[in-house]
Amino acid sequence: MTSAVLKSVSPIQHKAKPDAPERMRNIGIMAHIDAGKTTVTERVLYLTQKVHRMGEVHDGAATMDFLEEEQKRGITIQSAATTAEWNGHVINIIDTPGHVDFTAEVERSLRVLDGAIAVFDAKNGVEAQSETVWRQADRYAVPRICFINKMDKIGANFDFAVGTIRDRLGARAVPIQMPVGTEKDFKGFVDLIRWKYITFLDDGDGRDYYEEDVPEELAEMAGAYRHDLLEAAAEHDDELLDLFLEDGEITEEMVRRALRRAVLSRELTLVLAGSALKNKGVRFVLDAVVDFLPNPIEIEAIEGTDPDSGEEVQRQPTDDAPVAIMAFKTVAEPTGDMTFVRVYSGVLEKGAKLLNPRTRKSERIGRLVKIHANKREAVESVRAGEIAAVIGLKNTVTGDTLCDPDHPIALGKITFPDSVISMSIEPAKSTDRDKLGEIIGRLMREDPTFRAQTNEATGQLIISGMGELHLEVVINRIQNEFKCGVQTGRPKVAFKQRLKKDLETEARYIRQSGGSGQYAVVHVRFETQAGIEGGGFEFVDKVKGGNVPREYIPAVGQGLEEFFKTGGSSGIPFVDLRCTLFDGKAHDVDSSEMAFRAAGVLAFRQAMENNTVLLEPFMKVEVSVPEEFLGAVVGDLNSRRGEVSDIDSQGDQRIVRAMVPIAEMFAYSSALRGATQGRGQYSMELAEYRDVPPAIAAKMREEHQA
Repeated sequence: MTSAVLKSVSPIQHKAKPDAPERMRNIGIMAHIDAGKTTVTERVLYLTQKVHRMGEVHDGAATMDFLEEEQKRGITIQSAATTAEWNGHVINIIDTPGHVDFTAEVERSLRVLDGAIAVFDAKNGVEAQSETVWRQADRYAVPRICFINKMDKIGANFDFAVGTIRDRLGARAVPIQMPVGTEKDFKGFVDLIRWKYITFLDDGDGRDYYEEDVPEELAEMAGAYRHDLLEAAAEHDDELLDLFLEDGEITEEMVRRALRRAVLSRELTLVLAGSALKNKGVRFVLDAVVDFLPNPIEIEAIEGTDPDSGEEVQRQPTDDAPVAIMAFKTVAEPTGDMTFVRVYSGVLEKGAKLLNPRTRKSERIGRLVKIHANKREAVESVRAGEIAAVIGLKNTVTGDTLCDPDHPIALGKITFPDSVISMSIEPAKSTDRDKLGEIIGRLMREDPTFRAQTNEATGQLIISGMGELHLEVVINRIQNEFKCGVQTGRPKVAFKQRLKKDLETEARYIRQSGGSGQYAVVHVRFETQAGIEGGGFEFVDKVKGGNVPREYIPAVGQGLEEFFKTGGSSGIPFVDLRCTLFDGKAHDVDSSEMAFRAAGVLAFRQAMENNTVLLEPFMKVEVSVPEEFLGAVVGDLNSRRGEVSDIDSQGDQRIVRAMVPIAEMFAYSSALRGATQGRGQYSMELAEYRDVPPAIAAKMREEHQA
């Protein structure tokens, strides 16, 4: 056995400028809250010499958490982008939030990324939000590698964490490292591909490590891990399979080639281990990003539709293809919105005029910048596969496509979940009313899950979001960042409603007051239909014989859709409804678009009379508590109309999973602290909408209307 050799990262070696898209990676870092995403990103920036000192999340000094609210709370609230260089490759990185209230940031980031690092806590394994972001990555077909972080934490268990990835996520997780030691005895790992034993310096900064041959006492266990790795890799390479079956000599290059192919096809997910806070293992994650995650030209051709014909079209991810970019994030600024974009094809150049297929208007590319957290670098052009930002776009919002006017394409939109709670807000001083309106508009442009509207009945401004923390952060930003004092009402649940049964109505909107009157008669069929795209509403024209003139039919649809979204005087929007206009009458003189729009509203009002069911959002809740407090926590969840579905063990902790209506979960964090002496933790996310029991619904309707 050879003695250990000290190895060191050479910054010069890793700073070579790439000159081809093959040497580029677009990755996101995703995980449950507190798993260590931002700490991993901070170590990456230090190792790649993007920063020269490591900021810590718990000190409020992390480079990527630059918002005041992020620094105060020690969590990531909005995704932040940066670029680093490693081993001759450029790596564009987006650090995403872990809290469910800010899941839209993960959604739009994964939409434009080619690969991802999923970070897991070595003690807890897969947690509620890590499951959510994993499913988001599945939806966008994003290849991943996994990093089991916090191997030095009390209770860390590598095999358990890998097991949860397999069992709860359904992924074929294959370790390429076997960690040696856990908790305070975590020393390093056996590199199963290179068959080397790597140990870390106790007080190192992540640049240096020791490498030696695998010791005899580790060889048997590591050999079992390597056998599993080679078996999985062999399924993706015929030459490797023959050698594996014949016990032939297998080279490192062959293993990497097979594993890369399996990762890109999303058939395998490779697993690494370390402790980001103690600077152990992150440099090997960077190597894995370069070795196994895709470059922009390895992704499939991007698909979209021709905005004129509706036919499917494709764009190859190359510089010589027509330009097609997607706007995936907006930061509203006084000098003009900064819009983050992913260039899918062609070269985006400063000064170019591109078409927005949604608005059918042109946008001029003014300033182009590359982003590092809150710092910017002006550039003249951005190539296919790169991520950058455009400053000064006028009519482009999150999810919009910008493309070559001569080769139009509309890329698939980004979908965001509905808000689940709302509250009233008003300025502390009446003179600030216009200022507050401008601030709300800016925040809505930045965050697609934050919504605001005026209640027509009361005149109150109502803001809605994904949870208590979401709205709390918004309020704090309005007061501290924008210097506008506000007063708020207590949070309320964002209820919805549906029709109990299908029916047909005849609505007669006839008004006569001396001069020309208003005349419209419509026959509308209302059908509850789950899974309708475009917000859950569908209007169908089945009028025959010209009983309703063609020019008035869209007005009926507008009236129906308006009532669907607002719920009329109830203020509670509807879900999942198909409205079919199949007959009606018009008057030669008195009919108008306004009359038929009003008739549509009247038809809906008649359809909902004694025919509605109130719906409330149910949350998937996961509570982690010491066993001694299990009974109290389960009893409390049951008292909140919760349904406990599962109780797991993780060491001395019990994991309770339940479905609970969000109406019963306000201020739950305080109740949980009291019930567990501050030792309980929980997370929750929107699962579905369910019917409210009749007795509770009657009370809730009264409170909602009051």
